[in-house]
Amino acid sequence: MFERLNAYRIMWVLVLFDLPTETKKEKKIASGFRKQILKDGFMMFQFSMYIRHCPSRENAEAHIKRVKKILPEHGHVAILCVTDKQFGEIEIFYGKKPSEVPIGNQQLELF
Repeated sequence: MFERLNAYRIMWVLVLFDLPTETKKEKKIASGFRKQILKDGFMMFQFSMYIRHCPSRENAEAHIKRVKKILPEHGHVAILCVTDKQFGEIEIFYGKKPSEVPIGNQQLELF
């Protein structure tokens, strides 16, 4: 069954985290976590907030599972999934001036 891509089916996965970085070992663990989510296709939105565009909820759930498998033992990690429509309503400010909303990647999947 073919489902048309639309702003309510396309998802964004947000990973927000606060990991301890006081010791050399903790810094290595935090850096490793960041590197692994980058390897999975996430991009940095803010220093401890990474986002990933997913064409469907099923695809988003697969990436959420991968993040859960690499969760560090210590620190706080939150995973949030929103529709493309919801993400498009974001307002970004640098100082007091609004900024342009970053345009997500348009991807065409053939299979």
